[in-house]
Amino acid sequence: MSMLDGRVVIVTGGGRGLGRAHCLELAAHGATVVVNDLPGEDAEPAKEVVAEIEALGGTAVADPTSVSDFDGVAGMIERTVSQFGRLDGVVNNAGILRDKMLTSMTEQDFDAVIAVHLKGGFNLTHHASLHWRALGKAGKPVAGRIVNTTSGAGLWGNLGQLNYSTAKAGLVAMTTVTAMEMGRYGVTANIVSPIARTRMTADLAWDDTAVEGFDRLDPANTSPAVAWLVSEESGWLTGAVLRVDGDTIMRVNGFEMDQNVRYRTKADHKLDATKLDVGMRKAFGVLPGGIPSSS
Repeated sequence: MSMLDGRVVIVTGGGRGLGRAHCLELAAHGATVVVNDLPGEDAEPAKEVVAEIEALGGTAVADPTSVSDFDGVAGMIERTVSQFGRLDGVVNNAGILRDKMLTSMTEQDFDAVIAVHLKGGFNLTHHASLHWRALGKAGKPVAGRIVNTTSGAGLWGNLGQLNYSTAKAGLVAMTTVTAMEMGRYGVTANIVSPIARTRMTADLAWDDTAVEGFDRLDPANTSPAVAWLVSEESGWLTGAVLRVDGDTIMRVNGFEMDQNVRYRTKADHKLDATKLDVGMRKAFGVLPGGIPSSS
């Protein structure tokens, strides 16, 4: 029996790049895959991926719903459950870019990216969670899995990608809160940060030297992690941020307080704005300290 036999998973942005690789990997492990992607002017990538999966003996259907359409995504969930009798996992992978420096970015540039990445992630997460919560309250077993997608820009920022970085950082927070709220219903939420060569990273400078035929930037490198995360086996892990770099997967810790960089005013007194400049310079180690006392 394969790891994902009998499980039904929706993958957004499933027609190209990372999404395509995820769909093929999920199907290879026995999952029924709903390949969600918008049709292009001269191609229908979701249908092409479905054809690939079917040619390999798998089961898949294409869905052209825009992830930014709240009611449309609800309909996609309903159609999936109606057709296959269940929903076990969702992979929020859809994305677009509108890269510009802050001062050149328009409202439309910002809104478009937020609508697909962040609102789109919310839409699918929200409607899938409603479905699983209803099952849980009805006393039925639930092993729901949510896998979101962030990036280095979302974790650490990147010049010219304020809108994209904001959306991807927001997805990390969404994952954390979803994990906190949905655990009681048998649902986990995790997020992956792939290092991969895709249409969206084509302009970045990569060290893409293959090592003995292994391509560390192949989008398919992240897909095994996604397949495991939507399996029942991964139910012990939730709220994790996982960075996938070629043959390695690493946990990324969230915001942590640095106890080595701190300034405290007089005990039990509020901070004094007039003393903060010197205090913060000392805390950050940028104030000359003079001759060390041991010299």
